[in-house]
Amino acid sequence: MNVAEKKGVTCLVAIEIFSRREQKYLITREQYEQIVKEIALYMRPDKYGRDGKYTVTSLYFDNQDHQIYFETKNKLKYRQKLRLRVYDKTNREGIAFFEVKQKHKNVVNKRRMTMPLSEAYRYLEEGSEQGLSSYQTSNPQVLREIDHFIRFYQLEPEMVVSYDRHAFHGVNDPELRITFDLELRCRNEELSIEAGPYGEHFIDPSYVVLEVKVNDSVPLWLARILQNLDCEQKSASKFCTSKELLRKHELPQGEWMENTAIGGMEYGTIE
Repeated sequence: MNVAEKKGVTCLVAIEIFSRREQKYLITREQYEQIVKEIALYMRPDKYGRDGKYTVTSLYFDNQDHQIYFETKNKLKYRQKLRLRVYDKTNREGIAFFEVKQKHKNVVNKRRMTMPLSEAYRYLEEGSEQGLSSYQTSNPQVLREIDHFIRFYQLEPEMVVSYDRHAFHGVNDPELRITFDLELRCRNEELSIEAGPYGEHFIDPSYVVLEVKVNDSVPLWLARILQNLDCEQKSASKFCTSKELLRKHELPQGEWMENTAIGGMEYGTIE
């Protein structure tokens, strides 16, 4: 990330529009540690954080009809989510990432912008009635898309999801990315994301969510490592799993929820 000036405010500039394919796995900590050893010849730690390790804290949105949840849960061919995200420790003057994540035919598209967290909160409180030009953002077009998304679905802040991430990039293929998410937690109280990463575990702490992110296909060497370690590919929605834990009395129950017992704890679906 480079640093640029936007209306007198320092903003982090990141890739704001991109698409890729993602494969997700639910693995044990032992598998995680072994994979890290075996990918060392092909992958390097992410340059952000310490040795590629950092925390992620995201505020997710939904409406009173749980429409985003059901679109994701029912795996509509086209579905999307909205989240406001920060990395590591921050405060209201720190940089936040406002992001629309879209999925269509197994391809993930992301459109995001950076803005001071205080500006993101101001937008959520004041909206667009007075126009969007007063907000400090790295990408006004993405802000317009987010504003349309919020108004169309009547979205409101729903819950905070946080986890510790260990990320890697390909040595020869910078588009190849592997992330391991640990200590996955959620809360629907205290929705200020600068309060930090805490909440109820929605996946047993002895398990890790592995995501392989590629433009085309998973390289053969990586496929062999995952196969040899008996890694289980599983569509795992942090959003849906968290919502099923926090709002279980508000959601219809049934076998379709694909209930999963993880480490002795019962949860709903893990996308």
